Amino acid sequence: MKDFSYITNSHPAYIENLYADFVKNPDSVNADLRKFFEGFDFAMSNKNGHDKSINEIRPQEIGNLNKEFGVYQLIEAYRKKGHLLSKTNPIKERKDRRANLDLKYFGLSDEDLNTDFIAGRFIGLENANLQTILDRLKKCYSESTGIEYAYVNDPIRVEWLTNAIENTMSQPVPLEQKRRILQKLNEGVIFEKFLHTKYIGQKRFSLEGGETTIAALDAIITTAADNNVLEVVIGMAHRGRLNILANILGKTYEQIFTEFEGTTTPDTTMGTGDVKYHLGYSSEVETGNGKKVHLKLCPNPSHLEAVNPVVVGFARSKADVIYESDYDKILPILIHGDASVAGQGVVYEVLQMSNLRGYYTGGTIHFVINNQIGFTTDFDDARSSDYCTSVAAMIQAPVFHVNGDDAEAVVKASQIAMLYRQEFNSDIFIDMVCYRRWGHSEGDDPKFTQPGLYALIDKHPNPREVYTKWLIMHGEEDAADLAKEMEKKFWSDLQERLDEIKQNPLPYTYQKPELWWQSLRRAVANDFDSSPVTAISKDQVENLFHSIMKWPEGFKPLKKVEKILQDKIKLFNEQKKLDWAAGELLSYASILADKKNVRMSGQDVQRGTFSHRHAVLRDEVNDSFYNRLSNVAKEQGKFRIYNSLLSEAAVLGFEYGYAMANPNTLVLWEAQFGDFGNGGQIIIDQFIVASEQKWQRMNGVVLLLPHGYEGQGPEHSSARMERFLQMCAELNIIIVNITTAANYFHAMRRQLAWPFRKPLIVFSPKANLRHPGSFSHIDEFTSGGFKELIDDNFIKDPSAVKKVLFCSGKVYFDLAEKQQKENRQDVAIIRMEQIYPLPLKQLEALYKKYNKAIWFWVQEEPLNMGAASFLLMNLKTINYGVIGRQPSASTATGYAKVHAQEQAEIIETAFSV
Repeated sequence: MKDFSYITNSHPAYIENLYADFVKNPDSVNADLRKFFEGFDFAMSNKNGHDKSINEIRPQEIGNLNKEFGVYQLIEAYRKKGHLLSKTNPIKERKDRRANLDLKYFGLSDEDLNTDFIAGRFIGLENANLQTILDRLKKCYSESTGIEYAYVNDPIRVEWLTNAIENTMSQPVPLEQKRRILQKLNEGVIFEKFLHTKYIGQKRFSLEGGETTIAALDAIITTAADNNVLEVVIGMAHRGRLNILANILGKTYEQIFTEFEGTTTPDTTMGTGDVKYHLGYSSEVETGNGKKVHLKLCPNPSHLEAVNPVVVGFARSKADVIYESDYDKILPILIHGDASVAGQGVVYEVLQMSNLRGYYTGGTIHFVINNQIGFTTDFDDARSSDYCTSVAAMIQAPVFHVNGDDAEAVVKASQIAMLYRQEFNSDIFIDMVCYRRWGHSEGDDPKFTQPGLYALIDKHPNPREVYTKWLIMHGEEDAADLAKEMEKKFWSDLQERLDEIKQNPLPYTYQKPELWWQSLRRAVANDFDSSPVTAISKDQVENLFHSIMKWPEGFKPLKKVEKILQDKIKLFNEQKKLDWAAGELLSYASILADKKNVRMSGQDVQRGTFSHRHAVLRDEVNDSFYNRLSNVAKEQGKFRIYNSLLSEAAVLGFEYGYAMANPNTLVLWEAQFGDFGNGGQIIIDQFIVASEQKWQRMNGVVLLLPHGYEGQGPEHSSARMERFLQMCAELNIIIVNITTAANYFHAMRRQLAWPFRKPLIVFSPKANLRHPGSFSHIDEFTSGGFKELIDDNFIKDPSAVKKVLFCSGKVYFDLAEKQQKENRQDVAIIRMEQIYPLPLKQLEALYKKYNKAIWFWVQEEPLNMGAASFLLMNLKTINYGVIGRQPSASTATGYAKVHAQEQAEIIETAFSV
């Protein structure tokens, strides 16, 4: 906001001169001044009759123009800074945030309170006195709700928000809506009270103190359904989750109470499970206005905010597959805690994604259950910013700060937020300031660390009691009887359900992707004895290959890129071979030709980190784009490929969520270098490797992690294969280290050919993207499927082999070069293209084939990394030694000469007698 105190504190003649300048040329004065003068002129023209020209109006006709301008500035200041004064804390007085909204800052005083001001029209009060104007400003901007939107630059959005706030916040709530609010508060409060009574000491991470969340979510979902939203996807941590499952998603009390009672033994054949406050749920509910809406609560780990990118990725996927990318039809809601929304970097990453082409979802509603504490940490120690939601300003997302004890204010803010999201398809925040009745969990004593705060909380009535009292005080005489009647009935219903454990679940209509998921099954061990046939016909290979080597008439690709593609065509025409990049794009083209979709994102994926992919071409004249996989067949799936922001955690989480929604889309995330994959470690650990066991949720997401020791140093060599292998169990993921274009082709097609879905971790090549040994003949695409092992076709007589080197990935080419250069027929080299699930039967067959040989596992990685430890623990039916770099704290040396020496030693050791 502009500081115009120099005007309001100056001589009246000064502003009169400014006004005179405005009359001559409106553009000669500041925009805020121009807005004031235009409004002033309009008001004066109405006052003096329409027959009088605006230009004839003189300042002397209205008295003190300075004070009129001061009132205008007061109105603008409340709009911009009133939130700093708002009474949003239900427990204690807020800190002084230095709002500087006293009358003296605007050239006004208490003596002016009974004076009428034309400037009142700027807040909808024509010729009102200053006291009336001030009361209206406080009611809209500094009572139970404070609205933060001064950083929003778009004047259309500012005007929309201003009108919504000033026309809605001051309006009374209809009686029927009061009843609905009270009903939802009753459900929220009594649910927690009952569980706390019946299950003393059990962790449930209660919502007590923040039960108005239930009324808020009900209002958001009802308003959403009234405005064309058909589906709502919710992500949240554990605080209040059980309450929301029961009272928003309609999960039966039988299910919830059975989990507390422990009366059922979990079926561990479907996984090891998770605690009750992490589980997801889907339902179809009918709103208070009779509209049907699908609700989805995503499963989440205890890692606060980690579920956020999963939710928005899931919503984007559903929008693409069901709603034809109409984002008005599906709404993501993220429920945050105050400590985590301020402290977790993934929040920033997800917000930064919100307006990007590849990750746009039409706007997310962020609802913060701000209980003013993080476990035991006061908010003064949890953030440097005034608000936990200050990150919202980065994307100009408005924030409603609202007192959780004022249920009507919370509901109004929720309704405005939902309407704003639909109007502008942008993110918006609701920061509901409340409190936490108990400790972090119900067995934790918060008085150890916050004795003063909890002395206040102990005496504080719950939101239902606060609202009931408010209704009685404001003329709703039947409110007390209504509340008692609803409380009695709810306790009775809960007791009955606990005693009988009987409740009919809500009817549910499965959506198209859910039916696709239901057609799949869980994998069993013998599924991995061999891979399914994923070959395509020779005609298909030729047609698809030529389709990805063309571009539209008039399009001018860079000459260098044109030469690259011509070389690929030459290789295909003369040798009937495809290099790695051609084989990769062919795999995607073949899936698209099967009318299924492919989505890829990551840093620089359109070109590829190593300038090999060139999936999207740029016109060297006008910079336009051409997607090389957009015209591979008459009726084809969609190929969506996006360069991502410089993030691992949020982008990987988004792609995991996208794949979770749709089993018929091949979803890939590529790290710029595999070394950077650990930036997404939380998503890998908590979702990708464990979701099927914890939450019975299959997922087919593919991770491409460039990996290989080429002398580029500790941060550009290793994708940390050992970490992924350490997490392998119960057939949870697939790990491959592929050496040929055709095998990559089959690995991608296998992902959608299997009657189940598994995450696929690909340790992909870098320098070997262009190695002739990685090229594949057309015949390898037209027969068979993925090869878990590749035997040595250089060996003529297996009985003459004295040593077998089995290995994976790049090191194979180094070994094969020496073998073939020296014609070593006594040493066979076997490539293990899939490391998990371990192709044990195939390995044992080759062990019998080369039964006179000694075996060695050869790896480039230090012996405490790579696959060595995994194999020593899991491969026990074969006797073998291990060759690799010496154990190391760092993945690789930073010196090229040392790297070359170490690499040479590995190769020499492997071939030595």
